Amino acid sequence: MNHLVTGSKAAIASCALALACGFASFSSSAADRLTGHHFATRSEAMAPNAMAATSQPLATQVALDIMQAGGNAIDAAIAANALLGLVEPTGNGIGGDLFAIVWDADGKRLHGLNASGRSPQSLTLDYFIENGYESIPPRGVLPLSVPGAVDGWFELHEKFGKLPMSQVLAPAIEYAEQGFPVTEVIAYYFERNAQVLKDEPGFADVFLKDGVPPQKGKMFKNPDLANTLRKIAEGGRDAFYKGEIAKTIGEFVQEHGGFLSYDDLANHSSEWINPVSTNYRGYDLWELPPNTQGIAAQQILNILENYDLASMGFDSPEYVHLFVEAKKLAFEDRAKYYSDPDFNDVPVEGLLDKNYAKQRAKLINMERAGKAYEPGNPPTEGDTIYLTTADAEGNMVSLIQSNYRGMGSGVTPTGLGFVIQDRGELFALDKNHRNVYEPGKRPFHTIIPAFVTKDGKPLMSYGVMGGATQPQMHAQILINMIDFGMNLQEAGDAPRILHTGSSQPTGEIMSDGGAISLENGFSDHTRRELIKMGHTLQEAVGPYGGYQAIWRNHEEGVYYGASESRKDGHAAGY
Repeated sequence: MNHLVTGSKAAIASCALALACGFASFSSSAADRLTGHHFATRSEAMAPNAMAATSQPLATQVALDIMQAGGNAIDAAIAANALLGLVEPTGNGIGGDLFAIVWDADGKRLHGLNASGRSPQSLTLDYFIENGYESIPPRGVLPLSVPGAVDGWFELHEKFGKLPMSQVLAPAIEYAEQGFPVTEVIAYYFERNAQVLKDEPGFADVFLKDGVPPQKGKMFKNPDLANTLRKIAEGGRDAFYKGEIAKTIGEFVQEHGGFLSYDDLANHSSEWINPVSTNYRGYDLWELPPNTQGIAAQQILNILENYDLASMGFDSPEYVHLFVEAKKLAFEDRAKYYSDPDFNDVPVEGLLDKNYAKQRAKLINMERAGKAYEPGNPPTEGDTIYLTTADAEGNMVSLIQSNYRGMGSGVTPTGLGFVIQDRGELFALDKNHRNVYEPGKRPFHTIIPAFVTKDGKPLMSYGVMGGATQPQMHAQILINMIDFGMNLQEAGDAPRILHTGSSQPTGEIMSDGGAISLENGFSDHTRRELIKMGHTLQEAVGPYGGYQAIWRNHEEGVYYGASESRKDGHAAGY
């Protein structure tokens, strides 16, 4: 079933052969299938009552167990996130931040939660300047910011939860004590992270038993994390931010020369915010505003809405070229404007203005790749996990949570069982930059949940984990469904376009046009034509993100689920 096809594109939706949709030249496929596009790895999951999609099978099962026990989608999302911090610490954990978009079935509206932490109050820009730093280092104690995830859980739970938090966190505590088998992709990332983090304070004590990272199929236990989660379950959010855990974090960090303190944690709070939307060919894409990068996906779509992508075809040099140039333009604005709105006036409404997008689109040369673009002047008025859950009441949760750079800073306070994020790396050190480092400031954030509605009804909660990959893939998922007629699973399995080298909120400026990486499945013809246009192509293995999604079929009362074939997880329901 092709869910997001506009009336004018009905022929695309009904095509039976790959040739009719422009896929004939793909050189690879997942396996021979009787239905759907040949690159699809599986069918969509379907269920009438509830659905969960995560990047690790145990987390999906825990989410369903929580809902079958009387919990709702919000309880399930918290439970799954808690477990993912144990079974996939290579991407997330309670030392990181959290963002969520929730469809509230009772109130029939969306709610946004920004649970990102702030920089240490005692660390100043002068420290970095006086010590000769040109950028904030990615590891160790200097890039630390307050972990916001736990507070995010309790904000979600207080507003929407049904089951007691002790019951919600119980599965993660049990698995932490009894152990779980490490899955394949996560084992790969354990190995990669261990190579660079093995000497960071406390890391080896938790994640390198006998000097070896957790291996595929081996049982791994984390009793320290079990103890931490039990304290949180019993003592609430204050157990983390004002109790022994906060004291341990502050003392450990400062013993190793860092600045994050007990007071920084004690003063932390999350913020409920309004998601912002743009309409793409009749469907409303909702994202969270800065300090996240969510509106970059909307800016890309606003630019591309000026072109007939469907007539170009998925595997065409024209489409890939247009997508990359639109991304470059959006990322110039991202580099200049996206920052903590408590410290800057971010012109969100202007950045999402359709007329502004039309003006930006005029900068694209259909024959040549742009080597550099200037950020626009919008009108001034007015390494991560993603999971999604949906319940029988109609509540839907789009949640993303991360340490950044996989396992974050590597700093692992004694006895707590988790690493602290390194989000502070994403500040700039230019005093004239909007995203410049300042005490008590939230850094620019890469992690973004997404949601789609139509005519005021909830249709789709989705996300694609993976740093700067995320807005590019948010846009590609919708383009795959709306313009190219793919279903929920196919939209995620389709080969992806990744552009790197854009200007950054940390101060780097694109001057050479960056580079394109194309997954297997794009034709040699498309690759050659892109090179002729002046694009630089490079091979890349792995950085294309991790997708999960739930679609609500209102007519049949059925949920569809899709999960990332590039990760270990799956979608399931009941």
